[in-house]
Amino acid sequence: MIVQNGIIHDGIHPVPYQADLALRDGVIAAIGQGLAPLDGEEVLDAAGKQVYPGFVDAHSHLGLDGYGMGRDGADYNEMGDIVSAQLRGIDSFNPQDRSVAQALAGGVTTVGTGPGSANVLGGTFFAVKTWGSCADDMALRDPVAMKCAFGENPRRCYREKGDSARMTTAAKLRDMLFQARDYMERKAAAGDDALKRPRYDMKLEALLPVLKGEIPLKAHAHRADDICTAIRIAREFGVKLTLEHCTEGHLIVDELVRAGYPVAVGPTLTGASKLELANKTFDTPGILARAGLQVSIITDHSVIPQHFLPLCAGLAVKAGMDPFAALQAITINPAKHLGVEDRVGSLEVGKDADVVIADGDPMVSSSRVETVILDGKRVVG
Repeated sequence: MIVQNGIIHDGIHPVPYQADLALRDGVIAAIGQGLAPLDGEEVLDAAGKQVYPGFVDAHSHLGLDGYGMGRDGADYNEMGDIVSAQLRGIDSFNPQDRSVAQALAGGVTTVGTGPGSANVLGGTFFAVKTWGSCADDMALRDPVAMKCAFGENPRRCYREKGDSARMTTAAKLRDMLFQARDYMERKAAAGDDALKRPRYDMKLEALLPVLKGEIPLKAHAHRADDICTAIRIAREFGVKLTLEHCTEGHLIVDELVRAGYPVAVGPTLTGASKLELANKTFDTPGILARAGLQVSIITDHSVIPQHFLPLCAGLAVKAGMDPFAALQAITINPAKHLGVEDRVGSLEVGKDADVVIADGDPMVSSSRVETVILDGKRVVG
């Protein structure tokens, strides 16, 4: 397929430009002017249209907390075990949920989705495309992170089951990381001797990729002190970290800059439904981006419906965020956040042919996504 004459917003260069895209074998084969179609190749005229990379959300529960599910149908929190590192988000993902199709129609082509924040350790997130019928075929990378949570949620959900203070939450996370490190060292010392290996432990096994630096801890943290606790523990164990929600990040900018971790800000298009959201503002992503941090804007679907991701970026612009920084916060930055920037998040030769064509700026509510191309196939419009 050739997409001709569109105004390209590639997610890399601040200034858009007019060009053609050649989409072949599921990837972007060429970007330039006057690209000639192959014999019989489909040509899509995008003259006067705005062309973007497929939008990416670094933190969602899409497919696990679905359309019209309510509390009884949601499938993203294990309520019987506060440390559930062994759980895999892909095993609760429902591609047939209506929200997945809505996300695609809104131009959101990749999300990081997985367990919620009821647990100190909730299990693994994975990166998934929003088109397909089976999670295994839709998965872009699994796992991308190990979910952990600080603040009100674990304390509220497990108050009667042994977690009634923030220091308890931190202690439970540390305990699991200590155990996993000991487990890893014993396995290494045993080598090929099966009799000397520690007994298999699914929870500890699930934490080994974190300790080995293969995936980060994905830390649910709204309040400034919880953010600092997440950073403290990541430093203690020498593990990678991404900061999720970061509601009070604007209050500790210097600390975040020194730490240098990626930040995913949101969900902001909601009321302050609990104490730790009292300082929530759309100013936060712009403040953190201007400080030089890698900022992603997130919906935390279903807190905000997944297809409103571009609108959330637009509201950040209204609050003072640079428009290009806001575009990067729903394209290349979340792709980096999830470790899939080699495949998605920008329009570059060799990357997946995930393309959104709109009649205007999708971050403005009056604009409409007209066409979505995923892996080189037109799936919307």
